[in-house]
Amino acid sequence: QVQLVESGGGLVQPGGSLRLSCAVSRNIFSINSMGWYRQAPGKQRELVARITNGGTTYYAASVKGRFTISRDIAKNTVYLQMNSLKPEDTAVYYCNVRAGPSNDDYWGQGTQVTVSS
Repeated sequence: QVQLVESGGGLVQPGGSLRLSCAVSRNIFSINSMGWYRQAPGKQRELVARITNGGTTYYAASVKGRFTISRDIAKNTVYLQMNSLKPEDTAVYYCNVRAGPSNDDYWGQGTQVTVSS
């Protein structure tokens, strides 16, 4: 069974930091990229950051310079370090993996991030 298990969400004050982790089960083969999306209430899910198999990273303009995506290949885990958090970063954050020749999408269950004083 394919599993993406996220952790690290929570409540943080504006300006604070959080690190999200996503452990990917080892029965997903030929991973092409790993990423993080988020969905705020009443809004569409949006791409936050992505890292390719070759290590190339992409960031949404709204998080560039504040968020960092990384991965530990040995642990099959992807991370999202979030600094200088703002209230508008509040959302459910989802881990995503694209794999195989068809770039099939796999999703985590989501973890809530709330930025509030």
